[in-house]
Amino acid sequence: MVRKLFTLSLAVASATVLAAAPGVQASSPSPSPAPASAKTAAPAQKAKTIVDVATEAGSFTTLLKALEAADLVKTLSEEGPFTVFAPTDEAFAALPKGTLDDLLKPENKEKLKRVLSYHVVSGELLSQNLEAGKVTTLAEVPVEISVKDGIRVNDAKVATPDLKASNGVIHVIDKVLLPPEK
Repeated sequence: MVRKLFTLSLAVASATVLAAAPGVQASSPSPSPAPASAKTAAPAQKAKTIVDVATEAGSFTTLLKALEAADLVKTLSEEGPFTVFAPTDEAFAALPKGTLDDLLKPENKEKLKRVLSYHVVSGELLSQNLEAGKVTTLAEVPVEISVKDGIRVNDAKVATPDLKASNGVIHVIDKVLLPPEK
């Protein structure tokens, strides 16, 4: 108790002397400079999901619009992992006239979900792990994978494989996959 009282008295006396002394300013000790590595360390970045990677790529505007219309953006932003065979804007433009407009109508939301789910496989399938054969999509309908003369999904060619995301992988394809009618 006496020691604490002495320490407190000493601190008050020091502050009084510093405040009363002309030309002397009381200041707290300046912090030591941060190590160089701390100054250059980038802030932690949020891991990029499939939706983020598709957005940044710039060639999936139509796909992103369709995902939004089908309420699937949240799903493809979740943990996954997912493998997405992603048609480019050009692939959507090659659909028969009126097909995309019809799919985007609110009354066709379930049909649009089925089409988009036909492009997604549960799990992460990198190009080096793809084998010839059938793979079941989230639409519960299989697609046919071919690895002879490049990777194909049904009749769509994989133009760019393995765009990695935190929750899976995107393989860019040159055609929109349409599931068989029920």
